Amino acid sequence: MIHSLEGDLLLSKAELLAHGVAPNDDFKQGLARALREKFPAMYKDFRHHCHQSTPKCGTVWLWQGVDQDGKPVKIAALFTQDPAAHEGDHPGRARTEHVNHALHELKKLVEKERIASVALPALATGVGGLEWRHVEPLVQTQLKGIPATVCLYAKYVPKQAAAEPLKAANAAR
Repeated sequence: MIHSLEGDLLLSKAELLAHGVAPNDDFKQGLARALREKFPAMYKDFRHHCHQSTPKCGTVWLWQGVDQDGKPVKIAALFTQDPAAHEGDHPGRARTEHVNHALHELKKLVEKERIASVALPALATGVGGLEWRHVEPLVQTQLKGIPATVCLYAKYVPKQAAAEPLKAANAAR
């Protein structure tokens, strides 16, 4: 089931945090920047992945690590944006077809890894430049019926934890 929430995704207790990026993204803006600052090892591994495998738009990359307290963390980078035209430039804009394909891949990942809960923002609407009215139907269609609780952070409220409807074992994260 998909639950629309208001709050700060970085305070989520979901098993998997998902966000949209571009291939070779420098994580200099938005949620990606906040994740880079909170999980520097994730960013380092992301850069290594991009240099080794040349990810395609519409795919997903999964990182698994630990937070500052030693608790397990899973972060999925959804390649929703076009890559930057040149190294060091800002990433390109998001495209609805990339979002749709990446959400489909996220669904497969959740099923394969047996992930119980996912938190994601209003994908591709910040730095990606898309309008939520075009993205929300894709989220609803692709993630409807997955065997996980989906916490959709439709409105960002800094430093505010949302009332996530997670099971007790999941919320212990």
